[in-house]
Amino acid sequence: MDPARLVRRSDTAWEIAPRGAMRVPAVIYASEALIRAMDDKVAEQAVNVAALPGIVGASYAMPDAHWGYGFPIGGVAAFDAARGGVVSAGGVGFDISCGVRCLHTGVTRGEVVAVQRRLADALFERIPAGMGRTGEIRLSAHDMDAMLAGGARWAVARGWGGAADLERIEERGAIAHAQPHRVSEQARRRQRDEMGTLGSGNHYLEVQEVVEVHDPGIADAYGLAQGAIVVMIHCGSRGLGHQIGTEFLRRMAIAAPSFGIHLPDRELACAPIASELGADYLGAMRAAINCALANRQILTHLVREVFADVLPQARLPLLYDVSHNTCKVERHVVDGRVRDLHVHRKGATRAFGPGHPDLPADLRAAGQPVLIGGSMGTGSYVLAGTLSSEAQAFSSACHGAGRAMSRQQALKRWSGRRVVDDLAARGILVRSPSQRGVAEEAPGAYKDVEAVVDAAEAAGLARKVARTAPLVCIKG
Repeated sequence: MDPARLVRRSDTAWEIAPRGAMRVPAVIYASEALIRAMDDKVAEQAVNVAALPGIVGASYAMPDAHWGYGFPIGGVAAFDAARGGVVSAGGVGFDISCGVRCLHTGVTRGEVVAVQRRLADALFERIPAGMGRTGEIRLSAHDMDAMLAGGARWAVARGWGGAADLERIEERGAIAHAQPHRVSEQARRRQRDEMGTLGSGNHYLEVQEVVEVHDPGIADAYGLAQGAIVVMIHCGSRGLGHQIGTEFLRRMAIAAPSFGIHLPDRELACAPIASELGADYLGAMRAAINCALANRQILTHLVREVFADVLPQARLPLLYDVSHNTCKVERHVVDGRVRDLHVHRKGATRAFGPGHPDLPADLRAAGQPVLIGGSMGTGSYVLAGTLSSEAQAFSSACHGAGRAMSRQQALKRWSGRRVVDDLAARGILVRSPSQRGVAEEAPGAYKDVEAVVDAAEAAGLARKVARTAPLVCIKG
């Protein structure tokens, strides 16, 4: 992207002023180097989002932004229902509530390295990963309804985890006002055998070492220290969320003219929040959020079982679980007044600052943990939400490194076998059912996660706490 197309407001804030159908500005947070590397579609899509009814403040794009369906991935936008605001299935995405959770282990690098191959093999055997993979759980119609309403709370009640886990999950494990009856039979069929599975694409489970601490005070509050071993799980609502996204995008696109909504891009299909269709989508989308939370909770239980066998001295309490690809009702200050807004975050992470009442009491002073997934060969980050991010982008931050090239481009450049061998030579063991999938997710296919995180911190979106590096990666 040519920076000359944008107005530079600071070292890391770039703006497109309202023009044409735009109701608000579009703002991209990134360094100049990241802006130059971004595809032009990011600006085009951010501009289109800025034209949607009822949008508040600005249409935002995070430092990891790249082209997506309708909204850019890394896009954030808030809408006011009282002012004709809309909800957009494209602004949430297909993998509803895809997110990351981080677990402590209490073991050292030496202890992991001593059993590294055995641990990698055991995790790969126990965690179903890959396209269409099913698990050992089969949900009846009654179980499906209970899971869609109860999320991680349902999973804990079934024995997959403990009550302490729920305190460290957004919405304390289950979002309110989910409506399982809004979820189609096809979506239910796709999910019936997929609970406790990792999925494919950029989903992963990694055993990581904390290799750098940037903020010792917050790291201590999070229970992180250099040399500590953690586990990160990245996955979402699997086939159910994808089906909900597909169905409602079609319904919204057909219905848009009847609401008097002109779509600059059909992929921005939306419906008024106050409409029956908008309410239907929100009910189904919240059920999918609960599905993702339940799925990650079951995966956590499976990981704990593997560690109990391979490293029985380990203990795996939850640090935090945070979703991206959601639309949530939140209270934000706009023009000096508190307003209830429907905040869309697509490939973006909630980042509440210190003191926020929705945070667990023992984390409140430090701010919300923000979990940033990297690529197989680089590393991930734990950040902390800041007070300034409220005004910057409705308390939002980036969610990962962000793709630098398409999956097809990656396949032309790398082979899965070569990627696995190169990483093994660096002490990183990868296990995946698909060599093609590994090639598509090659580390070089992603942006520099350090540059993304540095830009997020410079923009005031979040604060760097710790960097982790992978030792074992289970890839879907």
